[in-house]
Amino acid sequence: MNEREKMVNGEVYMPFCEDLEQDRFRAKELCMKYNALKPQQVEEKRELLESLLGNAGNNSVIEPNFFCDYGYNIEFDGFVYINHNSVFLDCAKIKIGSDTFIGPNCGFYTAIHPINAKERVEGKEWAKPITIGKQVWIGGGVTILPGVEIGDRAVIGAGSVVTKNIPADTVAVGNPCRVIKNIDQY
Repeated sequence: MNEREKMVNGEVYMPFCEDLEQDRFRAKELCMKYNALKPQQVEEKRELLESLLGNAGNNSVIEPNFFCDYGYNIEFDGFVYINHNSVFLDCAKIKIGSDTFIGPNCGFYTAIHPINAKERVEGKEWAKPITIGKQVWIGGGVTILPGVEIGDRAVIGAGSVVTKNIPADTVAVGNPCRVIKNIDQY
């Protein structure tokens, strides 16, 4: 199994191998091009997102500046709106459900580094996926850590650090992020 396959499968991998470095260079070049486009260059933005992301969804919008590690591990299931200055460290899948809105300055981090310094210096890492449900609202400045799942229609308050799963139809806030109330749906 090569390092890319290990990474996608959640196994320990070496991120500084040539294949993964080339994948990151490609993603960063596409992000630079995307971020440099003018607001009215809608079609060009769409084309770049389709070539960068695993699934760009339906007419999704990512406001610049947008940064990711690989791109091919990011999948939108329908329309997704992401405000300015988002960072997606997509060593594992990051799946976002339809009609989800994400505020500015949000980070989605799938990579995990060893606590043991010797292993960390050797370059070992692994990753866990992030899954965001449908019709979710994530406030500005939110950080979502590896392995987190956020249920449908949840609301994550601005500035939260999401370290654990958040159930559907809840409002959650804080560091660490905790559910503070349920949302009554129609």
